[in-house]
Amino acid sequence: MSRARLLDIGRRAYRDVWELQHTLHEAVADGSQTETWILVEHDPVITLGRNARAENVLLSRDNLAARGVELVEIERGGDVTYHGPGQLVVYPIRRLERFREVVPLVRTLEGAVIDACASFGIHTERWNEHAGVWVGRNQICAIGLAIRRMTSLHGIALNVSTALDYNQLINPCGLRDRGITSLSRETGRVVAMDEAKGALLAGLAQAFDLIFEPAGQTLGQIGSVEVA
Repeated sequence: MSRARLLDIGRRAYRDVWELQHTLHEAVADGSQTETWILVEHDPVITLGRNARAENVLLSRDNLAARGVELVEIERGGDVTYHGPGQLVVYPIRRLERFREVVPLVRTLEGAVIDACASFGIHTERWNEHAGVWVGRNQICAIGLAIRRMTSLHGIALNVSTALDYNQLINPCGLRDRGITSLSRETGRVVAMDEAKGALLAGLAQAFDLIFEPAGQTLGQIGSVEVA
């Protein structure tokens, strides 16, 4: 069993955490910092992966801005994804020994989410054609990674109590014939973010054989993000 730092940084703007990811990524990739996992809830944002198609964003930049939704082009794989309040996002900054470990990393992340959902009595499954976790034809968790210098960036987004009308803004992950759901919708109650964090961290710890060590106050400021 190995140890990993855990940064639970609350709700943050996407670009600030993107910068934080890159700062930590460089440190983990060069061996000056240990494996680090970030937990965050984002302000409303649409991210465009490397394979994103413009037609999967359904509103103009001006209309999105009027709704308080940012649009950011990033380096992860995949198409179009929404992040916003009520969604638990986890970024593993994790060193890989071989590139062939990328697919197992995705599958292990999926497995941890499946276990976390099961703790709420929700049956979920993988879909071989597309990374993520699904309740029937509805996606409950999106997954998108980037690997640079054999170290991972980006990660997973689990809908906890997310407003599920964001499919009016985008075709989530570029999929027009599938829907979206959340822990709250599937359980019929509002699931608290802390409850979801506990379940997901337990699933991740077991799946990756990790002990998470909260970073606490020791990190101070990383990039432009004050970590407390």
